[in-house]
Amino acid sequence: METEKKNKSLVIEGSKYLTHFNKKFQDRIKWVHPDERIIKAVLPGSIFKLSVKKGQKVKKGSTLFIYEAMKMRNHYIAPIQGVVKKILVKEGQFFKKNEVILEFE
Repeated sequence: METEKKNKSLVIEGSKYLTHFNKKFQDRIKWVHPDERIIKAVLPGSIFKLSVKKGQKVKKGSTLFIYEAMKMRNHYIAPIQGVVKKILVKEGQFFKKNEVILEFE
């Protein structure tokens, strides 16, 4: 009977499941949708080329900068349309995971 009280039922795409949420799951930090105006590094790397300047208007889908990570060059694409408020890195600069690279107004 004790175990049954801890079990929870879930409905996923019409199918019902019985599961147990352990303490680690219940105490986890809840996910929050990130602010699209703040561009953070998803992995460590270095800035190869900045394609925008402070105050520049940017269209959604345009390249903000090119960065090198894991021996590959990648284009970081603007997730929104806006004006560049701050650029917190320089070309050639290394950055850590979750470091803020750029901000929109």
